[in-house]
Amino acid sequence: MAEEQRDQPVADQAQNAGERAEQKVAADAEGAASQPAAQEGPPETAAQKVKEVSDLAELPTDEEYTREAYGKLLKEYEPTFGVKEGEIVQGRVLRLEGEEVVVDIGFKSEGAIALAEFSDPSEVKVGDTIEVFVENIEDQEGQVVVSKQKADFMRVWDRIKEAYDTGKPVSGILTKRIKGGIVVDLFGVDAFLPGSQIDLRQVKNFEQYLGKTFDFRIIKLNKSRRNIVISRRVLLEEEREQMRDELLKTLEKDQIREGVVKNITDFGAFIDLGGVDGLLHITDMSWGRISHPSEVVKIGDHVRVKVLNYDRDRGRISLGLKQLAPYPWEGVEARFPVGTRAKGKVVSITDYGAFVELEEGVEGLIHVSEMSWTQHVRHPSKILSIGDEVEAMVLRVDEENEKISLGLKQTQPDPWETLDQRYPIGTRLVGKVRNITNFGAFVEIEEGIDGLVHISDLSWTRRVKHPSEVVKKGDDLPVVILNIDKEQRRISLSHKHCQDNPWDMLEQRYEPGAATTGKVTRVTDKGVVVDLEGDVEGFVPISQLGIDDIKNPEQHFSEGETLNLAVVEFDREQKRIVLSVKRYLERQSEEEVQEYLKAHLPRPATIGEAVAEKDATKEAEGEGSPPAPSSEEPAPAEAEAKDQTEEPAGGEAETKDQAQEPADEGTEAKDQTGEGVKQ
Repeated sequence: MAEEQRDQPVADQAQNAGERAEQKVAADAEGAASQPAAQEGPPETAAQKVKEVSDLAELPTDEEYTREAYGKLLKEYEPTFGVKEGEIVQGRVLRLEGEEVVVDIGFKSEGAIALAEFSDPSEVKVGDTIEVFVENIEDQEGQVVVSKQKADFMRVWDRIKEAYDTGKPVSGILTKRIKGGIVVDLFGVDAFLPGSQIDLRQVKNFEQYLGKTFDFRIIKLNKSRRNIVISRRVLLEEEREQMRDELLKTLEKDQIREGVVKNITDFGAFIDLGGVDGLLHITDMSWGRISHPSEVVKIGDHVRVKVLNYDRDRGRISLGLKQLAPYPWEGVEARFPVGTRAKGKVVSITDYGAFVELEEGVEGLIHVSEMSWTQHVRHPSKILSIGDEVEAMVLRVDEENEKISLGLKQTQPDPWETLDQRYPIGTRLVGKVRNITNFGAFVEIEEGIDGLVHISDLSWTRRVKHPSEVVKKGDDLPVVILNIDKEQRRISLSHKHCQDNPWDMLEQRYEPGAATTGKVTRVTDKGVVVDLEGDVEGFVPISQLGIDDIKNPEQHFSEGETLNLAVVEFDREQKRIVLSVKRYLERQSEEEVQEYLKAHLPRPATIGEAVAEKDATKEAEGEGSPPAPSSEEPAPAEAEAKDQTEEPAGGEAETKDQAQEPADEGTEAKDQTGEGVKQ
């Protein structure tokens, strides 16, 4: 039996010895538990046990094993007794299992390292020798815990600590992006570069830095957590400050400098001249008109600028870009002579006109009054739009004040020059009513040209209070040309002249003494206005209403009722007809007179009418005014003046200046005794 055991392999003998040793330890443990403790003391340490086991003289003898076999077995396991926690040891890659790398460090158990701990997992191969850090000899599962990242960190810790203490820059490669910043490979270990520490300005695209190598400064260090925070911005600021000091020593006004566009705002762009920023204002970017600085420069552009001003006390630098180009207004009179045509693009529109860019930095103004011969342009946007290409006439050039006046309408013939030839006085035509005012109606006789029909020229017979009583906006209205004023660009028109004057025929119908009827259209304190046959109005004075001592006709008569009348006066020149109920009743029977008086008894006055009458009486007594005129006392006629208000229609129409409107209630009539009657 002993010979068979000697012939077994050493590994099998070691395994059998181990099993017997475990059984013996278990038996000893049971015996110790059944016997009381002889002496209390501290438990044996692992080192003491190793020492005892390693002493061959004290090994238990077993006739199945020779002393040589035990010695060989202990020699094979001796390296595993030297693995201690917190040390860096050599390990050999045994295999790759999923996301883990299994490593043999010569211990009784194998260690597993996460594949993510390797800087380049694709290069890990079976058989590779690597350094690992022993974190724990045995975890809950009896496995040794090792880490490659900690081993790498421990190897470079001294260099990192020295760089941190001295502030010396270190070089690293930006490897991958993470939340809030970028991971940097620093001496083989990972360091964190916050996004705010990448560059002097805010970085939006981190991807552009990956794979690049820069110098950094370690700004935070924690060994226990293996936390390394680095900054590139600190070095850039120091470099910039050094360049700034050198630049400010040599910077002078009118120098030409090169810089990089650092930032853009609505009012300009900030240019980095190399350690110091200067402002390139939007007004100094181009001789032409620009709406935003981004039209000229972009962030990151390299530009050449001129130093316009340098305030050493406040540290402000004003830069100019357009000053490097020639002044565009020099010699502009020779390039754009007065009376020539010039082409340009509309770049701005205001309430008073449109600015046209003739060339870069040179603009001219087309005033709103110079846009059309015929149209009344209320706003330039009705004619032009920004971006339109136009051709205009050069009207005036002021090189000193950088002003050019342009005309758009001058490129077309003036229709007013030949208007009197196309429309001689007396020409009849039909136009469209474009606008109505208190004093008349504006009628378009051709596109863009309007004429005025004054309110007095709307009807021969009707007393028109407002043009809307006769015409409406949009109506086609027959008119006759009365006058054309080319200088003032006004045309006088008439609607009533399209018909013959009816007063020639009315004179025969309404001769004095003739009987007629009229419909009351208006009642005033001076009399009654009636409509007569032939579309003409007549007036019945208060003294001719046939009622004695009448003071307020409104209490006796109503609009719409019909009265029997006799003609007292017919004035063809003044176009008025004076009528009388009193004269008509003189030729009628007493019965008819009484019936008329009964039908026109005074109605009870309202409170408002009574108060108004009382106030009027007091006012008359206070002023000592004479009593109202009777039928035997003449009174001056009251004429209604025509409204002289003038409103141009597109600047081309003319109001009547001295036309007089026939009076409604100011006509002087004579009664049958020949005495004047105030109406």
